[in-house]
Amino acid sequence: MANPPSLAKETLGSPPAANSHDTSQLALVKEMMQSPPSTKSNYTPPSSLSKETLESPPSEKSDHIPPSSFIKETLQIPPASHAGYALPYSPTQETRPSPPSDKSTQTPTPPNIFNRFLTHLAAEVTTSHADVLFLSCCFISGLVDSTIYDAYGTFVSMQTGNTIFLGLGGATPHSTSKPYGWAKSFCSIICFCVGCFFFSCATRWLGGLRRSTLIASFLTQTFIIFTAAAVVQGGAVDGSLNTITDDINWWTMIPIALLSFQSAGQIVGSRTLNLSEIPTVVLTSMLHDISTDPKLLAGISQNVKRNRRVCAFFCILIGAIAGGFIAQGTSRMQVPLWIAGGVKLGVTLAWMVWPEQKKLPV
Repeated sequence: MANPPSLAKETLGSPPAANSHDTSQLALVKEMMQSPPSTKSNYTPPSSLSKETLESPPSEKSDHIPPSSFIKETLQIPPASHAGYALPYSPTQETRPSPPSDKSTQTPTPPNIFNRFLTHLAAEVTTSHADVLFLSCCFISGLVDSTIYDAYGTFVSMQTGNTIFLGLGGATPHSTSKPYGWAKSFCSIICFCVGCFFFSCATRWLGGLRRSTLIASFLTQTFIIFTAAAVVQGGAVDGSLNTITDDINWWTMIPIALLSFQSAGQIVGSRTLNLSEIPTVVLTSMLHDISTDPKLLAGISQNVKRNRRVCAFFCILIGAIAGGFIAQGTSRMQVPLWIAGGVKLGVTLAWMVWPEQKKLPV
């Protein structure tokens, strides 16, 4: 039985009685303090016990230990520990590890295919070796221009010739071999300028080097060429050759307008990718740059721009020759148009897998 604090203080201050119960309790406590620590104890006090409790020496001989509250209030000494006796402590004071947060246990989910595809489209492509694709556009320009001129006596890419035809229109009587030829040329010039405005604004708004922008631009051009070929193939427009001397059929303005509009996308693309030496629709300035190049006779690897200009000239020439032979062999203008659309579709697909631009380390 534990004595109250007041009784314990009186006991310590007065001489002990011979057979007093309080004297035996006090002797027992003193003996516990002086006894060596027990070697048989397997008890480890909880972490919440105070430093004074952990520093108190355990008793070896005692079979009963007074409650810690009695000792602290009576003798102001740390409570003793004994083998097999669990010291009282508050469960709320025990330090327990906090459960792991949800963020630490969650594994990052890999992006799905759709997100990876969007990232692929948003990436900027490299301009390295992009000249190969625009050389293909030069071949398309020669192929389409030679075919349209054979059929309608006008151009859809080379606007220099159309400007001359437009100037001669007022001085040329209606009974000539090209009636209303100036109207066809004027339609081509207007549609080409509208196409340049459209493609340049779309490129600046969407980002010139982004993969999605180039794919959208060349896919639009491909669709327009296929549409013009389908219009001729379906019979809505006369697709036979050598109709220049006939009186004008205003429906022929449809393929002229469509093809002139799409050809503007080529030169906008070449300027956007800083490949101005391959304009794809101009020959006069390109021939000037070749002839006046100070490194004209330099090695192949020493003048890349000269190489591009020379290749662009021959691609336009080869396309014009091919268009003439194909049109004359089939006597229809839609066949070269289908071929030109197929080549431009190949250019569009090439942009899909074109390498990304390498990011410089920060």
